[in-house]
Order: sequence, then structure tokens, then C-alpha cells
Amino acid sequence: MGVVLHQTSKNTLIIFLGFFVGGINVLFLYTHFLEDDYYGLVTFLLSSANILLPLMVFGMQHTIIKFFSSYKSMIDRDNFLITAIFLPILIILPLGFLGSLFYNSIAEILSEKNIIIKDYTWLIFFLAIFMGYFEVFYAWSRVQFQSVFGNFIRELFARISISFLLFAVYLQWINNEQFIYAIVWVYFLRMLIMMLYAFRLYMPVTTHYKKPKDLKEILMFSLYIIMAGSAGTILLEIDKFMIPQLEQIANVAYYAVGVYIASVIAIPSRAMQQIVNPITAKALNKNNMAEVELLYKKSSVNLLITGGLLFLLINLNVKDLYLIINKPEYTVGITVVLIISVSEMFKLAAGTNSAILTNSKYYKILFYFSLGMAVSVVVLNRIFIEKYGINGAALATLIVVVIFNLIKLWYVHKKLQIHPVTGKTWLVILVIMGLFLVFYPIDFLSNALFNIGLKSVLIVFIYIFLVYKLKISEDFNHQFRSKILRKK
Repeated sequence: MGVVLHQTSKNTLIIFLGFFVGGINVLFLYTHFLEDDYYGLVTFLLSSANILLPLMVFGMQHTIIKFFSSYKSMIDRDNFLITAIFLPILIILPLGFLGSLFYNSIAEILSEKNIIIKDYTWLIFFLAIFMGYFEVFYAWSRVQFQSVFGNFIRELFARISISFLLFAVYLQWINNEQFIYAIVWVYFLRMLIMMLYAFRLYMPVTTHYKKPKDLKEILMFSLYIIMAGSAGTILLEIDKFMIPQLEQIANVAYYAVGVYIASVIAIPSRAMQQIVNPITAKALNKNNMAEVELLYKKSSVNLLITGGLLFLLINLNVKDLYLIINKPEYTVGITVVLIISVSEMFKLAAGTNSAILTNSKYYKILFYFSLGMAVSVVVLNRIFIEKYGINGAALATLIVVVIFNLIKLWYVHKKLQIHPVTGKTWLVILVIMGLFLVFYPIDFLSNALFNIGLKSVLIVFIYIFLVYKLKISEDFNHQFRSKILRKK
């Protein structure tokens, strides 16, 4: 776990900084500098692009991680990476042609409820390309076990750029419409920087290019990953896509703020997965199941510990946080925060489950799981959004996450005879639930900012004390002793 912990710590810091900058954007700059409809429009465009992303790049970001470590010679690796760059173009060109041919019909359908969407529909296509190729080149660097710079560009570059753009709107240097187009340029530059860095790490030689011998297997894997990835992305983004089809587009902004606050819980997972995924793939390629199981169990309990603290800090302070935001119309998202937070905790408890499935010989089952998730979340969103509004969208996500994560845990256990749950898992869950029930009804001070500060200090101290004394995680205790107590 040495490489994992080293890069995870750096990635965690970067992601925290990214979420801090993003939090300033989402909670204050977007809400006060940009009209609600345009904030909703930005969220809709980015979510729609994310839904298209797996198809646009033919799932190559996952294919690179799956296959790169299996090649032994430089020539085979070069041929594979060159193929990974150019295969998506075979998808992008015909999709672009069809999109331009039927553009008016597509734009009319998407803007039926909110006319503001119509003039910007075409941007979804380019955003999906720029986002997709960024992920391809980011995977390129991750298989070289260099995830920190790419993570920096991924988490901070766009957010810092958007901060400047939002201030530009506030200072009336640009208007709302120009802001939308400027965001597309930001994602283009992000992709370009990542591409240059990836080539600096590893530049394949094109003179000896031949198609990979296992091209058929690559295409089959990519095809399944496209379908699984598209279906999986639908789970994450379909709510922000469907809300404008059923509600006023400003509701997307209110929902997005709630989801963003809750998504802070995913920071530890996002940091760890950057390096754990390629290591899991390498271990599976070598059939080293002992290492796979060790990563599985350790990732689950360690993610629960860190995510659990974030869960408590967020949900026990959320009402005061919305008071600080000082936009009463956004408070409808408070319940969204709790519901999405619970769904994020279920994901953390699963540890490296998705990485194991993606990189094992059972990867095809992901398509069926993801398809089931996508169909379920679309149906539930349709029912619950009409009945409960944005809370219904959050509830649909929670139900699908819980059910299908349990199914995936069962499947990995059935096929590989490993699972992430230990007695320590239940112990940390009891600690989280206990502290939540104790602190939820308590407000120490009337001032929101001071109340958050005092409550957070108490929660952090008690939580860390309990986790350390109960010896829930050897890794946590070792880090605590070496970094805080200064003991070996």
C-alpha cells in the first residue's frame, strides 16, 4: 500500500482543494453572480456531455488501464496506445454527422420545457469530446503510476478558471451567454494540457505501428465498457438531465448545490481510485488474488472512516451552511444533501468492487448491472420527480445505488470468494450512526458560522478518538501515530 498511500495523500489534498474552490463557485459565486436559469443551463450541459462521454471515446480510458500492464514489449505498448487515441474518431465522426443532420429535432425535444436550452444544444457534443479525451490521456498517465498532476488538472484547473469567469460576469466583462461559451474553451484547454503531459510521460513511436494482436478482445472490452459506462453515467447524471424535462431549469441549480455538498463525501474514494484502479488491474493480470483481497478490505474500511467523518461534518452542519449561503430558494436542497450522502456512504463501503469487476474476466457483467441501474433510475426519476420534485431525484439515486451495490458485492463474492466486509466495517458504521444521533438535535450557538466551527471541532475530536481507540484500521492508527503523535 506504499505507493497507494503516498499518491492517495497527495490526490486527497488536491481533491480537497478542488472541492474547496468548487464549493466557493457552487455555494457563492454561481448562486450570487449568475442567474439561476443559466446556472441550471451550465449544469444541464455538463451532465449531458458526461452521459455522452463513454460513447465518444469508445471507453478507451478504461481500456488503457485494463490492457496496458498486460503488454511486455515497448512495441506492443506503442501500438496499443496509438490505437487507443484513434479508435474514438471512428465514433466521433459519424455521430457528428448524424447530430448535424438531426440537430433541429434534437434541440426542439431537449428545449420543450425550457427554451433557453435550444441555442446551446450543440455545445454538448464538443464538451463530451473534450471531457472524453481528457479522461483518455489521464488514464495514459495513471498507467505510468503518475496520477498527481492529472488529478491537479482534473480537480483544480476547470474550477479555478470558472471562478475567474464568474467574477468576469460579476464585473460585467462578459455576459451570461459568453460565460457559457467560455466554459467550453476551458474544457478544451484542460484536455490539451493533459495530452501534452501524457506524451511527455510516454510518447509512442508511430513508425513501427501495427494493429494490436488482441484488437478483437480490445474492441469487445471497449464495447461492453461503453455500454456499461454509459449506463453507469446515466445513474450519476440523468437526474440533472431529466429535471429540466419535468421542472423549471432553475430547479437543476438548487439540486446541483445539494448534490455538490453531499459529493464531498466521495473525496477519499476519488483520491484512492486514481492509483488503486491500475494496481488492482495489475494484480488481476498477475492473478495475485491475495493483493486484490487485501486492497478490497482495506479500501472499504479506510474509505468508510474518512467518508464517515465527512458525512457527519456535512449533515450535522448543513442547515447552518445554507444560512451562510443566504439564498432561501436553495434551501429546498437540504433533504437532497442527506439522501445523496447516504448513497455516497454505500459506495465507499464497496471499496474497490467496481475496479475488481472492471479489470477481471467478469467485466461483461458490468454491462448488465449498469443497464439495470440505468433503466431503474430513469423509471424511478420519472415517477419520483413528478411526485416529490428534486427530493424524488435524490431518492431514486439512493434506491438504485443501494440495491445494485449489494448485487455487485454478492457477485464478486460468488465468483472470486472475496468480500470487503469485516467486523471493523460494522464498528465504524455504529460510530457514525451514534454520533449522528447525538449531535443532530444540538445547536450550541445562534450564529451559523460559529456554530459550525464549534460543532465541527467536537465531532472531529470525538470521532478520531473513537476510531483510534477502537483500532478500527491499522492504516489509520499508523498514520495517526506517525503524523499526529509523532510515534513510529
